Amino acid sequence: MTQNVFERYNRNILVPEIKEEGQRKISNARVLVCGAGGLGSAVILNLASLGVGQIGIIDNDILELSNLNRQFIHDLSFLKRPKVESAKTRVQNYNRDIRVETFKTRLNERNYAEIVERYNIIADCFDSFESKFLLNDISLETGKPLVHAGVSEFRGQVMTILPCETACLRCIMGDNVTEPEVKGVVSPAVSVIGSIESMEILKLILGEGELLTNKILSYNGLRTNFKTLNISKNPNCKCQN
Repeated sequence: MTQNVFERYNRNILVPEIKEEGQRKISNARVLVCGAGGLGSAVILNLASLGVGQIGIIDNDILELSNLNRQFIHDLSFLKRPKVESAKTRVQNYNRDIRVETFKTRLNERNYAEIVERYNIIADCFDSFESKFLLNDISLETGKPLVHAGVSEFRGQVMTILPCETACLRCIMGDNVTEPEVKGVVSPAVSVIGSIESMEILKLILGEGELLTNKILSYNGLRTNFKTLNISKNPNCKCQN
């Protein structure tokens, strides 16, 4: 570990659960962030500040002005340009030691294998149920841990899935979930949920702490209320196979 690296991450290293060994684990970690919108903004910047060595960013959208109320990894100079380009530029300006790989594409059943195989952990920052269930199934298929998160208006939720070991999204939502109507969302709610999602990723990397497995954490910003709901595997779910 070079002196510059030691100095940059000194406050990480001082944490008893991290120390130098943990910081090496962080620098060797490879995390695929699926979505460079609101949640992706918070997660990507948190991972970059921790010193995660390789961050993959997958997103097929271009930046619109209406995104900027909560997607703070981007700025006006990237309007009408791909979000993955904006996110990569922000990370590289922040820390050039981090390797950033971008995928301007829509993740699907045909292209996921080559992308996901490069990474240890998948972060769900997508904004549709269809995409979230796709990540759930990719996690089960590849054996990669998945940290799920979702946010809407003042509320959000987080859970961690260890494939075929713990309950998955289909265990609690079934197979036939319709997309909800588009709702608003505020940046503070995104930041809270994105930070909790990032903490789950950090715990996975370090092998420390209690994960949000077989449980889902629910947040209500209007009431400043957190609830943790215990869940269990559905015996009829595909994750039992």
